[in-house]
Amino acid sequence: MIRENCPDAVKEGEIKTQFGRKVAIDASMSLYSFLIAVRSGGEQLMSDTGETTSHLMGMFYRTLRIVDNGIKPLYVFDGAPPKLKSGELAKRFQRKSEAQEQHEEAKETGTAEEVERFSRRTVRVTKEHNAEAQRLLKLMGVPYIVAPTEAEAQCAVLARAGKVYAAASEDMDTLTFNAPVLLRHLTFSEQRKEPIQEIHLDRVLEGLDFDLNQFIDMCILLGCDYLDPVKGIGPKNAHALIKEHKTLEKVVEHIEKTGKYTLPEDWPYQEARLLFQEPDVRAADAPECDFKWEAPDVEGLVKFLVEEKGFSEDRVRSAATRLQKNLKSGQQSRLEGFFKVKEKTEDEKASLKRKNEEKVEAARKKKKEEAKEKKAAKAKPKMNS
Repeated sequence: MIRENCPDAVKEGEIKTQFGRKVAIDASMSLYSFLIAVRSGGEQLMSDTGETTSHLMGMFYRTLRIVDNGIKPLYVFDGAPPKLKSGELAKRFQRKSEAQEQHEEAKETGTAEEVERFSRRTVRVTKEHNAEAQRLLKLMGVPYIVAPTEAEAQCAVLARAGKVYAAASEDMDTLTFNAPVLLRHLTFSEQRKEPIQEIHLDRVLEGLDFDLNQFIDMCILLGCDYLDPVKGIGPKNAHALIKEHKTLEKVVEHIEKTGKYTLPEDWPYQEARLLFQEPDVRAADAPECDFKWEAPDVEGLVKFLVEEKGFSEDRVRSAATRLQKNLKSGQQSRLEGFFKVKEKTEDEKASLKRKNEEKVEAARKKKKEEAKEKKAAKAKPKMNS
């Protein structure tokens, strides 16, 4: 929907286009993706003693790739979840329990593909995974902080304050926490060849013709980490409903009046909105939010990754040498860091909005023409030879 209505809000490029930038990364989301993606023969990687190492392998080598490309990462870990999230977490736990049962059954009777599919669904990030990842980052010289609650919300605070350029996460909820720039796919493997997505919130709001509160309301309507979506309401409907009724309160009134959709039984949308508007975060200038990059502890890395976890010593030492070279404080900065971004005038905003609307209209016309041509080609009678 963002691509369709706000084409100027999303930029795609290679990882090297982020050179010289500091980025706050949602660590918990990254660890989850590493546990799912970093595998061998469909199974998580294990040490000789049977301990999972997928999270460490992903954190070590994906962070190395980020640093190799001139980016300075700061990892932000989740703290305690907000109370409202407990319902969603309970559902996730239930789904994982069911997946665990299906996984065991598939191991007995299913195909290799079924076993792998159910295995991935059972994944969850534990306290041990977090503790080991934090130990690894410390040895690498890469800073991390622990948020009071949601990591994405803390990343957004740091980006708004200019301490980092962007928040990096696969979770689109990061934008609802008012992150000015969201980077997606930053921690993906190089083999996936996925471009880095850079999404600018101000351009999203201009393209949708919403203020931040309306954007939050639309996202709640579509479902978020705290609440179920309203069944039957997709992106287009959600956009149209907020556009017409302005607030979620008015949308709820409209739904209850018309009976067109059914609201979930327990749906405290006002509490959810408040969690996005006023999340439990630390101020960017709080002592806990001070961070710096340091030289890696090479022997500490060897002891942890090689002696305890069974990694290749040659690869670990080679990686540590690259880290030492690239994490030096004298790293070249981007030119944009020396200039203050100038606020757009009302005329410039109107012009940008007009151009955006023209692009959207042109894209719609093109889509319509392509559909028409496709239909005509299908209807054309085939010539008998």
